[in-house]
Amino acid sequence: MASERVGVYPGTFDPITSGHMEVVRRSLRLVDKLVIGPATNIGKGPLFSLQERIDIIKDDIEDFSAADKARIQIAPFDGLLIHFAREVGASVIIRGLRAVSDFEYEIQMANMNARMEPNIETIFLMASDRHQFIASSLVKDIARLGGDTSQFVSKKVFQRLKDKFKKG
Repeated sequence: MASERVGVYPGTFDPITSGHMEVVRRSLRLVDKLVIGPATNIGKGPLFSLQERIDIIKDDIEDFSAADKARIQIAPFDGLLIHFAREVGASVIIRGLRAVSDFEYEIQMANMNARMEPNIETIFLMASDRHQFIASSLVKDIARLGGDTSQFVSKKVFQRLKDKFKKG
């Protein structure tokens, strides 16, 4: 019997957006197990703590089928992605692309990872036209300035953003 194909979908997910969730759903068609890896990424100065981001991801997959939820693991990581991928037994790293500007950075990272670990492939999933423009940083900016982010994130994330900015 063939071994289980494990994919890693890494990111800051600060917060997770509709675009991220599209990549999660599509990734489940490609792998047997999907490890969503929120990076601690202190350098980015996240709005939400690591635990909040994990909880947000858990909330957003709550509506998935029981079979799909059973195939998802949420495992935060700190350090090199390729080390994390090895640690969880991944054979695939999944990256979402929105625009050509994403591709330039992502292809460099994929090539570096391939040099460090040739047995782990990187797969790029292009965002659909509906989600191409959504970026967590823009969502946070809109929310910070009192705008409506409901079309870019789930209802649960929308409420968390409202609550976060109410508190100041």
